[in-house]
Amino acid sequence: MKRWAVLVVLLYLAILIALTAPFLLVAFYPQESVHSALGIFSDRMYWAVLAVMVVGQAVMLVTPVDLTLHRPTTRRSVLWPTLASGLMVGLLVVGAVISVNEYIRKDKATNSITILLPVVLVVWAVWTLVFYRTSRDAAPMDVITRQCRYLVRGSILELLVAVPTHIVARARDYCCAGFWTFLGIAFGVAVMLFSFGPGVFFLFAARWKRLQPQPGRTED
Repeated sequence: MKRWAVLVVLLYLAILIALTAPFLLVAFYPQESVHSALGIFSDRMYWAVLAVMVVGQAVMLVTPVDLTLHRPTTRRSVLWPTLASGLMVGLLVVGAVISVNEYIRKDKATNSITILLPVVLVVWAVWTLVFYRTSRDAAPMDVITRQCRYLVRGSILELLVAVPTHIVARARDYCCAGFWTFLGIAFGVAVMLFSFGPGVFFLFAARWKRLQPQPGRTED
């Protein structure tokens, strides 16, 4: 089961990396070139954000692995996926905020970016508390499923904000038009893919169980 979980995490990482350059080319066509799109892979901040997303995906799979292995789960084990889910909601909120901010303030949007970290921390704390309180009387499996459902819905709502604002921003003539709205889209897509991780893991786990012989059974 641990190997399947690692496979899901690596699959998530591979998808994010594979989508990066094509996503940039589409979002900033025709100004963006293949060479400049590939240049993001030399950016340390890009890899730092990617690392946060991958670690969060791994944490999200801790409880599903324990459940599949029939290990006892506690409130502490559910806390880690709850923290990861809260962080993802924080990214969605920030994505929506920076998209609307660029739509309204245009080229002056960069001046208010310093508030992003406090926004992430506050939203992270609030939604972690909400997820934790709503999961107190629920089974661990229900907790993970519910959090993933919220993340899917939240990412769709965030993309409904980020995509139209990006289209408008790209039609403007100031420098780096659409950069912040693009980040909003990137956050929305990344979180949506993130929320599919546990479901993909359970598909792998179910397949593995079907392929393994039942304990105690002998061939005729």
